Amino acid sequence: MEREQVIRIFAENLRAERARKKLTQEQLAEKADITPEYLARIESEKYNPSLVVIVNLALALDVSIEKLIPLN
Repeated sequence: MEREQVIRIFAENLRAERARKKLTQEQLAEKADITPEYLARIESEKYNPSLVVIVNLALALDVSIEKLIPLN
């Protein structure tokens, strides 16, 4: 899987899971201890988040990392 594809899939899954949980970007950002601007850039595929941020987002959404980044 190419880098751009991983970033795209992660952003799509993140947006979808946030919508499922009925959270705004501001609410999720606060729960994940990042700024809403940073979250917006992640969701728009402009930023590639660190592993720590990915873990924080998964924990804030109460999902596994695999739910956000399918490995197969």
